[in-house]
Amino acid sequence: MTTTRVKRHTARALSVALSACAVAAATALPAAAADQPTRKLLMADCRSGEGKCTFNSPKLGEAYLGEFRQVSNSLYNCSTSDATQSMTWDDTVGATDSLGVSVTAGGNIAGLVDLSVTASYSHSWSSSHSESSSLNMTVKPGEVGWISRAQVMQKVTGTWQTHYDSPKWGHYYWFFQDTITGPAKNGTDGKSNAVVVKTRKMTAAEKRSCKEGSSNGKAVVRAL
Repeated sequence: MTTTRVKRHTARALSVALSACAVAAATALPAAAADQPTRKLLMADCRSGEGKCTFNSPKLGEAYLGEFRQVSNSLYNCSTSDATQSMTWDDTVGATDSLGVSVTAGGNIAGLVDLSVTASYSHSWSSSHSESSSLNMTVKPGEVGWISRAQVMQKVTGTWQTHYDSPKWGHYYWFFQDTITGPAKNGTDGKSNAVVVKTRKMTAAEKRSCKEGSSNGKAVVRAL
């Protein structure tokens, strides 16, 4: 083999070796991702205050009526005539993040979202709403009645920024997007809260309970 061929062979071998090293380094990079924080961990630091967090660029979605939920005890009519009774109801609706975790269970999250929304939209954002009242309910014989309520809800989407005094997971700053769903003021975007009386037929077991127990011929209130 001539000197020129030896040089060419050596250069080609070196090039292949370098390429192999580059591929090995590239395939090793994803392993470092395991050292990165999850969104749950970052939210925990925002909640505790360990991370100096801000909720940036909030965007409010259109308000909508949430799902109906039972908010009163149940009235079982075991009699043979209509039963009318005044029933008290109460309801508390909180806010959750995109992981389904409550933002009202202590910590700084609710206050940070409110601060951001107020600055951007000139009105406050609430992480919780409570309401109670009473309503007359009429239940037909052999039926069960209860009060349900639906709350006007609204989503706010933004980007969390966490800032640490010293690097954590290798960085001073971390960013992640989040959507918070919480109660909106009644009448927002033309949507209104709703309270309704709902009834259904008793099951066979419930009818047997009426006949076998001391409630036969009466209307009975049972806890929610």
